[in-house]
Amino acid sequence: MSDVKLGAIFPTTEIGSDPAAIRDWIQTAEGLGYAHVIVYDHVLGAEHAGREPALGGPYTEEDAFHEPLTLLAYLAALTTRIELCTGVVILPQRQTALVAKQAVEIDLLSEGRLRLGVGTGWNHVEYTSLGVPFAKRGKRLDEQVALLRALWEKPVVDFTGDFHRVERAGLLPLPHRSIPIWFGGFTKVSIQRAARTGDGFIFGAKPSQMARLLDQLTEERERLGRADLPFGADAVVDFSEPESWAKEIETWQDRGGTHLAVRAMDTAAEFIGVKRMGYEGPRAYIDALETFHREVG
Repeated sequence: MSDVKLGAIFPTTEIGSDPAAIRDWIQTAEGLGYAHVIVYDHVLGAEHAGREPALGGPYTEEDAFHEPLTLLAYLAALTTRIELCTGVVILPQRQTALVAKQAVEIDLLSEGRLRLGVGTGWNHVEYTSLGVPFAKRGKRLDEQVALLRALWEKPVVDFTGDFHRVERAGLLPLPHRSIPIWFGGFTKVSIQRAARTGDGFIFGAKPSQMARLLDQLTEERERLGRADLPFGADAVVDFSEPESWAKEIETWQDRGGTHLAVRAMDTAAEFIGVKRMGYEGPRAYIDALETFHREVG
């Protein structure tokens, strides 16, 4: 049974846009010894009222999101050790070759600290606004992952798929390593996709709620003959539930989880079933990092 690596969710919707506040947060996280930081993604927020089909996700037009890849480039320049993770980039609504290029740049400039978490998302309004069909996003994601890896491995790629055509072209510079691709989600399909081609999985809730999904993922990897390959599993604990921190970490460790991140944000608290803490100002999120580290780090 190995130790779980403890990380932190970047409070993207609440910390604000002051570069100094963001700098202080990430440098505190690294200084305290957090293993990784996870950054959420939404390009656009949308009003939920009067939608058909309905929008079922937790975020609206009132929630601010820092663009994750740009933000990680900034965080890379401010740090030297902490792993930089997207959790997750909604890959199907983005241009694959451009994401490949951006990911390489971050990985090179951070000296190999990027973990690219990808998923399909839930906001059909966002897809339409970005000019990408919401339908077949899962199949598009599968093809994107294959193309990402091809672009990272070969100086010249000739790729024909259902959604992409790259004719004898490539990107330079190439990365110095295979950038890990983790998947995220809550569905059986996302579990199967990760078991088939992923380097890990980012679970969006606490270990006691995600343990069964991790078991299913482990079973699927065994069925596919991939159980012996390196694979990570990341989950979340909420800062508002200190009474459960130790137990949740123990549950994840016993189940074979490898990573766990503390989430300190009031945004979407009701959606995920936790209480609001009333964080006030950027210092509150640094205080949360310090308190969690003091208690369990």
